[in-house]
Amino acid sequence: MKKNKTTHLMAGIYIIIFVAVFIVLTGRFMYIQATGEIDGVSLDEWADQKRTSSYNLSAERGKIFDKNGMTLAYDRPTYRMYAILDETYSDKSEEPLHVEDPQKTAETLAPLLDVEVNELLNPLENGIENERFQVEFGKNGKELSQQKKDEILALNIPGINFKEEAIRYYPNGMFASHIIGFARETEIETENGYKDEIIGIAGMENEMNDLLSGKDGFISYQRDRYNKKLLNPNEIIQVPEDGDDVYLTIDQKIQTLLEDVLSQVDENYNPEKMNAVVMDAKTGQVLAMSSRPSYDPNNPANVENWYNDVVSAPFEPGSTIKMFTWAAAIEEGVYNGSEGFQSGSYQPNEQVRKIHDHNGGNGWGTISYDEGFQRSSNVAAAKLVWEKMGTGTFLEYLQAFGFDEKTGIDLPGEVSGRILYNWPIEKITTSFGQGSTTTPIQQMKAATAITNGGKMLQPYVIDKIVDSTTGEIMEQKSPQVVGEPISEETAEQVLKLLESVVNGENGTGKIYQLEDYTVGGKSGTAEIPNPEGGGYLTGRENYVFSFLGMAPIEDPELIMYVSIQQPELEPTETGSVPLSFIFNNVIENSLHYLNIEPDNEENEEVQQIIMPNVIGDNATTTRDILTEQGLKVSLVGDGEKIVATSVTEEERVLPSDRIILITDEPTMPNIIGWSLRDVMKLSDLMKFKVETFGNGYVVTQNIPEGTAIKENDYLGIELLSPDENLDDGTGDMDEENDDEAVNLTDDTSSESE
Repeated sequence: MKKNKTTHLMAGIYIIIFVAVFIVLTGRFMYIQATGEIDGVSLDEWADQKRTSSYNLSAERGKIFDKNGMTLAYDRPTYRMYAILDETYSDKSEEPLHVEDPQKTAETLAPLLDVEVNELLNPLENGIENERFQVEFGKNGKELSQQKKDEILALNIPGINFKEEAIRYYPNGMFASHIIGFARETEIETENGYKDEIIGIAGMENEMNDLLSGKDGFISYQRDRYNKKLLNPNEIIQVPEDGDDVYLTIDQKIQTLLEDVLSQVDENYNPEKMNAVVMDAKTGQVLAMSSRPSYDPNNPANVENWYNDVVSAPFEPGSTIKMFTWAAAIEEGVYNGSEGFQSGSYQPNEQVRKIHDHNGGNGWGTISYDEGFQRSSNVAAAKLVWEKMGTGTFLEYLQAFGFDEKTGIDLPGEVSGRILYNWPIEKITTSFGQGSTTTPIQQMKAATAITNGGKMLQPYVIDKIVDSTTGEIMEQKSPQVVGEPISEETAEQVLKLLESVVNGENGTGKIYQLEDYTVGGKSGTAEIPNPEGGGYLTGRENYVFSFLGMAPIEDPELIMYVSIQQPELEPTETGSVPLSFIFNNVIENSLHYLNIEPDNEENEEVQQIIMPNVIGDNATTTRDILTEQGLKVSLVGDGEKIVATSVTEEERVLPSDRIILITDEPTMPNIIGWSLRDVMKLSDLMKFKVETFGNGYVVTQNIPEGTAIKENDYLGIELLSPDENLDDGTGDMDEENDDEAVNLTDDTSSESE
């Protein structure tokens, strides 16, 4: 009986517990059914999230072009490799869709990716061990080319897939790098977590990042467990807004010429730094700008200098500043060019140290102020400021020329020079470019007043902003006058003085004479402050040699500034030798390229050919006619008619230019020995997807000669420098740049300041 009572008691207790639990669970189910929530989480929303796939649709970053529409920066498609590990992904497929054999997969892929087997096997095995759906391979599986992707897909490796993604690509390599800058894929935080996005890091890529970036879109839809869309997927698509395109004032041909010449001088003279800028004298547009050291934005590793020294590095300019000293004196009405003065040395009073001319203070006896400008006399400059104008008046002109402020050029990182004007000696030395500092772009801006009848122009590098989708011009820049420090009459007189420096009997700039154009300009030899103490560095190479010139001098079209710091000179050379090699090559060829009429009648005009309209003409006949005229013609295909050309109608071309003619049946030409510029011309015509490896001239091409080609074909090329080609015996180089690659002159007869 006792046992029976205990049993009944325990049974009653269990029944009560069971009933309580049942009531609680039933109540919970009824609550969930009524509210559709668990712990504040909506089951409907949770289910939607679980069965909804959402993908980001990346906006294409805007392109950067030169003024003529040549692409300088764009998003190039690459591929990221990943492996699916989940066996259930293959449930509804006859063929396996996941990685079945990690060891075999890694061994197959390793040679193609040029990595060790374990570098691929470890991610696969770790992913399987941790029951991950898929894995990636880090840097070994990123930025793969179309060609590499196709090679891997051809092996039909189960579970290996690819995702397309863009990288920023610069087809010209080390080209205007400090202007264009570079952009890189960067992980950024968003409302929905983190994502990779191409962000501008330096230069124009950084300055115009918001305009170039655009706005990403997305796509979402409901799916089953196999990631297949449901019949009614509730699909939502937000179309991405691509970034705007930026057109620069840079001219690709002039910039390339400048880069080539600077590279030659860099190799031959090993200077600490070089800067050069070419500007349209009529508009203020910067046509070319470069510095050394520079870098390749496709691989910005071990960059020696991130700054654009043309706008960011003020220094004591030396005698190039004298053109503005003389301009101020002329404008003030106190200048008499035929008046004589005693050269050699000058001491205004006992409290101010002596000023010496650059020939050791010996001078040239009593000479005129005009001759003083030709000979670059420091004494003449000092006397003009101290005795003729007065230091206060000279300061006003320096400020009118803008030497106390930034130019406002549309480039990041601009720094203004500083007018050092506290003590009498500082006011005097500023007249010949010592003590006070300025940047090359400040001097270029001031020089536009001399080339434009007294009207000073705003320098700029952005030509226009264009909507990449509609082609609508959103912003167009135009020349802007920002000051008038001197009159037209003064400007004309200074131009004559500048011409005398290069062409006069006693001029210090004779080495800058051109064959077909009359040049005017002023050279400078600036001392370098000693970083370890007071004073300046000594030694014949420890200077910043510079030249600011313009041509044709009667009506200047181009202004160019070039400087070179501490070049390694031969015993018989002056700093003007490497400077003149840069200036003369760039200005002479650029003026011809721009179809500027030569003004030097003593020399024959360089032969130029006006391109006729050949669209629709017979391909073979046209090729023969153009070849007979001395042009280098490449016929693409065996078609009868010409459908496109690399040169527009009525464009002037030189015999060294390559003319590409596309026929109505295009086939791949032999491009071995072509320059990258010519390959990009072909690419623009055929709309190829181009991938380049190396720099220099083409030595391999992935599309065999004679293969039929069409738009969007992938073209992979390898390039090597001429030296490497000679070493490798490939040697079949074209002569495109023969007119640019002239030998360095040994003429050291001109005087150095």
